[in-house]
Amino acid sequence: MIYKVYYQEDKTKSPQREKTLSLYIEADSPVIARKIIEDKTPYNIELIQELEGNHLDYEKENADFKLVEFE
Repeated sequence: MIYKVYYQEDKTKSPQREKTLSLYIEADSPVIARKIIEDKTPYNIELIQELEGNHLDYEKENADFKLVEFE
C-alpha cells in the first residue's frame, strides 16, 4: 500500500499548519509506515493517509509524487 504522511520536521517545536509537509511511502500497513519514519527521522507525524484508486491516481498526476525510501 502507498501512504501519504503529513508531518512537521521537528518534534521539539509546536506544530504549525503552515509548516506541515508531506511524503509518500510504501509499506504493508500504516503502523509499519509510522515505525519506519520514526526510526529514521526526527519528524513529528501528524497523519498517515492510505492512498488507493482515484485518490492515488490524482496524487500521482498532480502532486510532487515520489516514493521515499529510507535505508
